[in-house]
Amino acid sequence: MSRRADDDLLIARAQKGDREALNELISRYEAKAYQYAFRLTRDPDKAAELASDAFYRICTSLKSFKGQSAFTTWLYRIVTNCFLDRRKRDKSDRNVSIDAPGPGGADRQFEDESDTPDIHAERSARETALQEALAKLPDYQQSMMVMYHVEMLSYEEIARVLDLPLGTVKSRLNRARAALRDHLSGCMELFNV
Repeated sequence: MSRRADDDLLIARAQKGDREALNELISRYEAKAYQYAFRLTRDPDKAAELASDAFYRICTSLKSFKGQSAFTTWLYRIVTNCFLDRRKRDKSDRNVSIDAPGPGGADRQFEDESDTPDIHAERSARETALQEALAKLPDYQQSMMVMYHVEMLSYEEIARVLDLPLGTVKSRLNRARAALRDHLSGCMELFNV
């Protein structure tokens, strides 16, 4: 049985009130929802809250899910909507660089032991510049860039997630890339690898 068919069976059972089916569906996709939320927020606590909010919305509206798209498409849409809703409520929220201190003041370090310090510094500068430039994009462009370039969703999948025409997705992604390039214009030497 395909994953989609198995999901459809779980959804049908959950819509009839089967708590076990609902729990199975949540456990199957909670890591995927958290990973996507983390890529949007760059904050483990906020990502956990977003994923939790998304599954709350799924639990309260599962009966209205018609199955016209894959469950994962619906999940991405809900996580994206939760992210955008939260950003509207809290405009002071900003993406955090992976080089920023973590909880409790501990630095998070992702060093490759084989790299020399100059290579590590260059990689760090590239990541910081990219995160800062990405943070300057409107929220909808950030989420589309993450869906396409990080989550590796196709244009068609993004169109279904955001309920947009395919052409709109392509043009908005092109505009987001152009805006990102403009924001990075002062430090393009970092990206000439």
